[in-house]
Amino acid sequence: MSLVLDPAAQDLLFREARTANTFTDEPVTDEQMQAIYDLVKYGPTAFNQSPLRITLVRSPDARERLVQHMAEGNRPKTAAAPLVAILSADNEFHDELPQLFPHFPQAKDAFFSERPAREGAALLNSALQAAYFIVGVRAAGLAAGPMTGLDFEGVRKEFLDDDHTPLMVVNIGRPGPDAWFPRSPRLTYEQVVTTV
Repeated sequence: MSLVLDPAAQDLLFREARTANTFTDEPVTDEQMQAIYDLVKYGPTAFNQSPLRITLVRSPDARERLVQHMAEGNRPKTAAAPLVAILSADNEFHDELPQLFPHFPQAKDAFFSERPAREGAALLNSALQAAYFIVGVRAAGLAAGPMTGLDFEGVRKEFLDDDHTPLMVVNIGRPGPDAWFPRSPRLTYEQVVTTV
């Protein structure tokens, strides 16, 4: 059975898409980022909680501060990318639930009144949204370089607050020279799927 999505779009989003390690200096605009968000915001999360928060690092000062918190091998990529996004989980996402889940506004207190419950839900659901974000960057014709090699606590203190947990840093732009490492193998369907 074939997929409904056009093969060229399948390639753009998945088969040919790769983690970029170099970028051109072509800017990534606010309009492009708005279009990406306006697409990926429709990805599902539990209770429509939408806990992902995106911090765009644009100024040279902020970039320099961020680079200091990246693992050594990630510093040059982060310094050179046209745009960098810090993706984080908002542990106080429940404040938005009456708006986001209006048919059951009591969900805020019924399920998420305790901080540990919010943190677990925020981590899982913002990770889902981070994946949607990466696919959205690809849908915009850009390349993403997601990285978790960083000082998470340092990034949190420098750019966020105690209510936000950093997930990853994503370099964004048009791929530059030698942007791709060779593709690593993937598991087969039979290795992953069990039918019970």
